[in-house]
Amino acid sequence: MVLRRWGKLPEFMCNESVRIYYDNLKHKKFQLIIKRLFDLILSIIGIIILSPLMLVIALLIKLSSKGSVFFKQKRITQYGRVFNIIKFRTMVENAENLGEAVTISGDKRITKIGLHLRKYRLDELPQLINVLKGDMSFVGVRPEAVEYISYYDDEMFASLLLPAGITSKASIQYKDEALILSEAVRNGIDIKDAYVNIVLPQKMKINLDSIRNFSLKEEIKIIFSTFGVLFGII
Repeated sequence: MVLRRWGKLPEFMCNESVRIYYDNLKHKKFQLIIKRLFDLILSIIGIIILSPLMLVIALLIKLSSKGSVFFKQKRITQYGRVFNIIKFRTMVENAENLGEAVTISGDKRITKIGLHLRKYRLDELPQLINVLKGDMSFVGVRPEAVEYISYYDDEMFASLLLPAGITSKASIQYKDEALILSEAVRNGIDIKDAYVNIVLPQKMKINLDSIRNFSLKEEIKIIFSTFGVLFGII
């Protein structure tokens, strides 16, 4: 089932703020079913067509730096479920133990090949597997690292009513998030504080607005906007 009954939601999500968003989505079940079918079909096609490119990327990563080809990290998706997000590794080995879960511009942990992969979001291609499995969707709130969920207020939990996404309106508007965090650090603000108190609340406003106004038409617009960003049109 795409949307659980209210009584089946995790207890931490059952508050009046989330209920407003839930009641709105409850009337869009057909669109949510189409959304999941779209994810299934497109992820299968994408994996088949892009497998040669992914193989080349995997070889470049393996030959250019020590460590695994893939990077896996626990993230949060629909209903607060923890899953392992899959990306191509763009940082040095054990980077998660050398700094925060968020990155800034010029982060020394990023490899040379990783810099190019991040620029064109090619590091996210393995997330097609996450979409196929149902952990993610093509469009949805970007999956947050587990440690940051503790900073959510009641309304923010509404962002967990739908699966996490590869792209979103917030991720497009905050495509320069690393630069924003870098500026905060230069101003003497701790990177974690900058993310939790500045970036996260602002992105969440956009995320919640997208859930409040969810429609397949809007999601298609977001997909095209994402390509516009990748190719420098936007």
